[in-house]
Amino acid sequence: MRKLLKGFLIDLQFFTAIPVHLELPMDKPHLKSAVQAFPLLGLLQGGIYASLFYVLLEYTPFSNLAVAFLLWLMTILLTGGIHLDGWMDASDGYFSYKDQQKRLEIMNDPRTGAFGVISVIVLLSCRFLFMYEITVNVHVISYVMISAIPLLSKSVMGMLLLTVKSSKNNGLGALFQSSATTKDLWTYPVYMIGFLALASWFDSGILHVSILIVTAFVILLFCRRSAVKWFGGITGDVLGASVEGTELFLWMTLWLLHYFAMA
Repeated sequence: MRKLLKGFLIDLQFFTAIPVHLELPMDKPHLKSAVQAFPLLGLLQGGIYASLFYVLLEYTPFSNLAVAFLLWLMTILLTGGIHLDGWMDASDGYFSYKDQQKRLEIMNDPRTGAFGVISVIVLLSCRFLFMYEITVNVHVISYVMISAIPLLSKSVMGMLLLTVKSSKNNGLGALFQSSATTKDLWTYPVYMIGFLALASWFDSGILHVSILIVTAFVILLFCRRSAVKWFGGITGDVLGASVEGTELFLWMTLWLLHYFAMA
């Protein structure tokens, strides 16, 4: 349990802007625990988003537009933009339409290209649209589903990390990958079952959360195939892009559910 807690704190240091002023061990057992704690990190993020969303809607005079903007801003500030950086780098590499090695070289370039800028504008614009329209037609189960989005995106990241080969031998992705195996993913179903148990307290909660889980699984299959085809495997940037892409499609799924299943 202590290793899992330290692994969780390592995740906070690497993947959020939350200050953790501790010198944490970076050996393989603790990095393995960090991988096992990826969904817990996502659950914390989701809980913060859902709580902020609820407080702004229920206890402030802000308009729906302002609430959506503040929630949208929090999704950027809480992570420090680390996954957005991966999204931009991966977009620059992919849209170069070069071979795999050249794409990796482009992704290693510290400069951001036009395709990276365009892709992040599209991603953030779509996310804001989905958030705003959810704000206009919010339901109690919406808060639970918002909590599930980062939980699932971090689970996708962890499963990609341990089920897809690395395309290079250095970097953040390779560091975590060398410390764990697919056997260490046993904690992920436990988290999902626990979250479904929580969702069961809400009307149609299991159904709606299950739809998000299935969507995330389909995204995982797509990302596994695409990472190898486009980049020769995973990198830290590819993992970051997978988090942003997964969350975008889960926000879109939640948005569509508000139109067709929760109206």
